[in-house]
Order: sequence, then C-alpha cells, then structure tokens
Amino acid sequence: MMNSKQRFIGLSWRLYGMIVLSGILLSCTKAKSQNEPPAPEPPKKVTEYRNPVFTPILADPTVVKDPGSDYYYAYGTEDFWHTDNKNHLVAIVRSKDLINWTYVSDAFTAKPSWKSAGGIWAPDVAIVNGKYHLYYSYSTWGDANPGVGLAISSYPAGPFIDAGKLFLSSEIGVPNSIDPFYCEESGKKYLFWGSYNSSATQGTYGVELTGDGRSVKDPAQKVKIAAGDFEAVNLFKKDGYYYFFGSKNNCCDGAASVYQVRVGRSQNLMGPYVDKAGKALTERGNGTLVLQRNQKFSGPGHNARLITDKKNQDWMLYHAMDVDRAMIGTVNQRALLLDKINWSADGWPIVNDGTPSTSKMLMPEL
Repeated sequence: MMNSKQRFIGLSWRLYGMIVLSGILLSCTKAKSQNEPPAPEPPKKVTEYRNPVFTPILADPTVVKDPGSDYYYAYGTEDFWHTDNKNHLVAIVRSKDLINWTYVSDAFTAKPSWKSAGGIWAPDVAIVNGKYHLYYSYSTWGDANPGVGLAISSYPAGPFIDAGKLFLSSEIGVPNSIDPFYCEESGKKYLFWGSYNSSATQGTYGVELTGDGRSVKDPAQKVKIAAGDFEAVNLFKKDGYYYFFGSKNNCCDGAASVYQVRVGRSQNLMGPYVDKAGKALTERGNGTLVLQRNQKFSGPGHNARLITDKKNQDWMLYHAMDVDRAMIGTVNQRALLLDKINWSADGWPIVNDGTPSTSKMLMPEL
C-alpha cells in the first residue's frame, strides 16, 4: 500500500503531465489559427445607384407599396421585350429599394374583350377598398375612340381580373381618353385622364367615381384641369398644394424623342392649376419645366406617383431611353429611371439640372 507521501508525489506528476499536455495543445491551436486566413469582412452596404434602374422596358410606369411586405410593385405599358422575345401584357416588377427590380409576371393573360383592338397602355395601380385596382388605357395609335378600363386583384402580383370598361372617349365626351390616374381626397374617389388632341374639348380632365371605384358617378360633372398638349397626369399633394405633373411632346421617337415633364399647382384638387409664372395650365404652351432630355437619355416622362422616403426626400420613377440603344426594331426601349426631387424655397420641384441623372446617385432610405 502507498503511504500519503507516495500518493502526493503520484498526483503531482499526473497534474504536471496535464499542464504540459494543455500547453502543447494550446500552442498547436495558436499555430493553426495563425496559419489560417483571416475571416472575410462582411460586404459593404450598397448606397449608390446609376440609371436606368430596370431594363429593357417599363414604359408609363406606376408604382404601389404593398402594405403587407417590404416590396414596391411597378407596372408598365404593354410592350415587346427583345430579352425574352415576349409581348408583355402589363409587366409587373418588384423591388425593396426602388433600384433592384425583378420581373414577377404580367397583369393580364389575355386582352379584355370590351374593345375589338388595341394595346393595354399606361396602367395606374392603387389600393381601393382593400383591393388592387389597375386602371388602364385601351387604344391604338391614332385611335378615334380609345377608352379606360379597370382590372382588380387581391394581390399586387395578380392575377388581375378584368372588371370591364369605365368609358370610351365618345361616351365621356373627351377625345383621346387615355392615361388614367386615380386619386382619393376627403373620402371621395376621383379619376383623372387625357392626352393630346387639337380639339378645343381635348385636355386633361377629372371626375368623381362611385364609392366602389368601378364607374364614373356623373360624367356631366367632369372638370378640365389642363390643355390638350398634356398627357400622363400625375398629382402629388405637398405643403397645402396639389402639384400637377404632366408630360408633353413626342414620347416615342427613339433617340429623337423630346418628351418632357412640366408642372403646375393649385390649392384645390380640381384646380385651377397654374405654373410658376402664374399661367393657367388650361391654356396650351404653359407649365414649368421639371425634366427634359440630355445627351445620354431621350424622352424622359410619364412619371409614377412620387415616393417619400424616411428622410422626407421625394423620388420620381419615370421612363426614358438610352440614346445609344433607344430603338430595337420598331420598339422604343423605354427603360425605368429614378431621380430625387428637391424643392425650391418657393415650393417648386427640381430634378437635378432639369435632366435625368447620368452619374452615381445616393439611394433612397426606405
């Protein structure tokens, strides 16, 4: 039997061995970690973008935020995309940052039956009574009797079910009735629309809709708010004013397009709207210039609803064409662009130097 001294010596040697072994293991671990490459740094958050933000085409864009997610959905005029050799019946794309857009689907699988021929142009999407209402133009170039229709969905990505015609030009008494824009004010629902025509009755009009947003309440009560050299009406309320954004000139002449956005404002939804010089928009030739072409982009115009970010900065999505590839075949390549809107001290919108941005820009903070 071991005495207490022998047991003590034995335990001491075992403890010494454990300490030595631990030191060897620790030194090996250190050597191994020193030989390993350092862990990669997390990727830096992208804070800049450059136009365009979506290609090949998303003409006459409209955008809506899905309240059930972080996504914004944008929709564009019917167009043929050379990238997939497909005619898109109102393409739907989505994004969380207004910069990186992904194609989702088409709003229509077939053309509505209430008109015999035409394209589905210039959609405007808004949430009405908890549903997604897609107001659209149904027209051909030079159409003598275009009209406005409505399709409805429970989801921003569709499917959209056609709810039929709101009116034809002949029924509402406004030539070239296209480019609808939906608006709500003081519990009432309104539709604004209109495009070019030399007729004295032509122009941009507004009219109240029924409570379900599916039909015009009283066509006789329509109000003219801009002359017949405007189209693509879009309204934005800020600091006690309603701002009328409208587009002028030729949208679709490729690199030669001189489409542009002009603005007026009013303290009342139905006008009268005047430009910065105090001239009425109901008279041709008026409107304060906001956006026009430059050497890089032709035909900027037909903007979507303005979006205000967390820093109270306003942003405008619109279409334009890169002049170096403005046409493929007969199709205008009207891509999606984004630019911020600043406001002058006297309350008028300013976009860059009055033209689309061509350099890197800071992204919205949504």
